[in-house]
Amino acid sequence: MNESTLCHPIIDGELLLIRKQRGLGEGNLVGPGGKLEAGETPLTAARREVREELHVEATGVQKCGEFGFHFRDEELDEDSMYVHVFTADGIDGTPEATEEAVPEWHDADELPYDEMWVDDRIWMPHMLQDQTFTGTFVLTDDGDAMHRYEMELGVEF
Repeated sequence: MNESTLCHPIIDGELLLIRKQRGLGEGNLVGPGGKLEAGETPLTAARREVREELHVEATGVQKCGEFGFHFRDEELDEDSMYVHVFTADGIDGTPEATEEAVPEWHDADELPYDEMWVDDRIWMPHMLQDQTFTGTFVLTDDGDAMHRYEMELGVEF
């Protein structure tokens, strides 16, 4: 199982997303994030990924959730991921496009969920309402549909 992070800057009612240019989720709108490196904490990884993907520093970073998701079936496999979800209430700098990501600001009340992972429409509204959560999502091979999910709200980190 891979351990990863997502870090969502939310500023003045707008959410900073990236259009993935390569890798898992290519073409989708996602939050900045990626795999933890050896010896790295989830918080350090979240900040590093924002820096690498957008050339900005995330500020006011706080953990809001954790979830596991996997593909194919309900058994864990090498493609399964455990994701630590963070929000940031600010950024230092102006987001720049990179080979991996093109930044896009979106009104938090009108997110284009049809351009995002299918699980985002379930957990993101909780994140945007400052609710903490944990969850498990079981997706189809291509990630376009969900077999099932479970969530718990109001957890402490």
